[in-house]
Amino acid sequence: MNGRPTGTPTGRSLVTGIPAVDFLVTFLRARVDRARSGELDRGASAVEWVIISAVVVAIVGVVAAIITKALKGGADHVGNCIQGAQADKTC
Repeated sequence: MNGRPTGTPTGRSLVTGIPAVDFLVTFLRARVDRARSGELDRGASAVEWVIISAVVVAIVGVVAAIITKALKGGADHVGNCIQGAQADKTC
């Protein structure tokens, strides 16, 4: 033995002899190790990507609406010029 009492933090597993407590300690250590490793950040990254994608889609939609409006106005102007075209006038 190393002279340490059972349950001292040495990086080794804690064994109490009570199965339920041993399971709980093992489970909690695994959760803490997982949280420290940064593995839980993957969910946050996915949410960030969804938000960024939604913003990009919104920007593309606004730009498409502006371009559609500009093209429609230009097309209407050209159509009116063609309908009222005379040989001696320009639009």
